[in-house]
Amino acid sequence: MMNIDTDAPVMVTGATGYVAGWIVKRLLDEGLTVHAAVRDPDNAEKLKYLNALAESAPGEIRYFKADLMAEGSYDEAMAGCSVVFHTASPFVLRVKDPQKDLVDPAMLGTRNVLESANRTPSVKRVVLTSSCVAIYGDNVDIDDTPDGIFTEEIWNTSSSLDHQPYAYSKTLAEKEAWKIHNQQDRWDLVVINPSFVLGPGINPFASSESFKLIKQLGDGTMKAGVPRLGLGAVDVRDLAEAHVKAAFTPGANGRNIISAHNTDFFELAQALVERYGKDYPIPRRALPKWLVWLVGPLADKTMSRKMIARNVDRPWKGDNSKAVRELGLSYRSLKETMEDFFQQMIDSGYLKGRRS
Repeated sequence: MMNIDTDAPVMVTGATGYVAGWIVKRLLDEGLTVHAAVRDPDNAEKLKYLNALAESAPGEIRYFKADLMAEGSYDEAMAGCSVVFHTASPFVLRVKDPQKDLVDPAMLGTRNVLESANRTPSVKRVVLTSSCVAIYGDNVDIDDTPDGIFTEEIWNTSSSLDHQPYAYSKTLAEKEAWKIHNQQDRWDLVVINPSFVLGPGINPFASSESFKLIKQLGDGTMKAGVPRLGLGAVDVRDLAEAHVKAAFTPGANGRNIISAHNTDFFELAQALVERYGKDYPIPRRALPKWLVWLVGPLADKTMSRKMIARNVDRPWKGDNSKAVRELGLSYRSLKETMEDFFQQMIDSGYLKGRRS
């Protein structure tokens, strides 16, 4: 049972982000004061979705200017906080300079936030948003696991600056977090390792990779078919719940795989066919691997032949039992997640149907 002390404020980094938005909502609904660390506290347009949440919730939101790359940048926002949620880290797959665009912000951001925690005596726990890609780099890595399943004990050893650099950045950032945590004994570190995050955003016009993929399933980009690229999937609302439980469940500890479904791109598309297939060009067929290998790199620069060889037609399997058992998590169905996400894209004008 969670016992939430609403007297002490809590801090959320990257508060305008996709995952952070739902975390902020849950915290405000619990009556907490949220210190939202953002790049520009004066940008009313960017903050309007969070302000709307605060207006209808018992909690309160306060904004603080912070920069991932600036040392000491989080000290003011963190002052007096009991819990820190560090969600801010770049999630982009198309980058020119992986070191500068991915690794540096992920590593330095984590270091800056946790060094602030070291300087802030009120902080008792840090909840870090890592990723399942800190556990694996490619689906083929499952062949090297002891039991043919990804668990919290496993670390990604196959990614690099040249291959799956985003996964590499998340692995280095999480390792940095554990290193800093292990050098002190005042605050706990609980790590959340989500699989691919899906579901509606607090900001319906967000620009995460998740939004790009779902839009392509409905705008005709993928009408010829999609690869059977295995992945884990989790609803952003369930992921937010996992963060809050990780913060306020006394025995929460270590790494926690947060993943509802062992699935693939084709199954994601099929979850939309029943409700939207008549009005939108939802892909109905799985592309054969040889075809993806041939044309994938031409259509999408992130689809290298090495990536295709190591992931397409390879199932993904993750063990989510620890968080279900220790945090009491339950998960939405894939159909509910996909339909809610797709419907939001229609309502916000992202997608136009054949008859609209």
